Amino acid sequence: MKGLKDSIKDRRSFYAIGKGTGVRDDEITEMLRYALLHNPSAFNSQSGRLLVLLGDEHDRLWRITKETLRAIIPPEKFTPTDEKIDSFKNGYGTVLFFEDQDTVRNLEQKFPTYAQNFAGWSLQSSGMLQYEVWMLLEDAGLGASLQHYNPLIDKSVKSKWDIPEQWKLIAEMPFGAPTAEPEPKSFLPLEDRIRIFK
Repeated sequence: MKGLKDSIKDRRSFYAIGKGTGVRDDEITEMLRYALLHNPSAFNSQSGRLLVLLGDEHDRLWRITKETLRAIIPPEKFTPTDEKIDSFKNGYGTVLFFEDQDTVRNLEQKFPTYAQNFAGWSLQSSGMLQYEVWMLLEDAGLGASLQHYNPLIDKSVKSKWDIPEQWKLIAEMPFGAPTAEPEPKSFLPLEDRIRIFK
């Protein structure tokens, strides 16, 4: 297990991933349950929802995604998309992140003073959950990336995996064993990005 600072530093977008993980399914499930249980949310609303697809179900998601995109991208321009989708399908699993819109609407009605903020707070909570899951996968030695094929795949996903209508798809995170290192990361000067007063 890494230290927190090392996990933060080493968490990157891994696009080259493979099927073998060296991590048992129950360990993956426990990581995701842990993140979901302890994720912060406005008013402790706990609006985050996860769909976890492993093995064949993961493959099925990326076949659905590819066919959805094939229907809207001209054939002569489809090769890069085809290769990108295959790189995700080459992984072992995908975590899909949702936000329960009934929870958000209920908070808007219950706390009208803050009604205009709850949609944004919901997305902030989802962002934290995505980061927690990403960090836990990184800590387990797995590579992942964050994708956004919603809303194009929303209807097919909800139909295939019987997802409640009020769950709004926010992002998809394919993961697996890293098979290549990502490109070096560049950094903007910190002096242009942080101000400290005391």
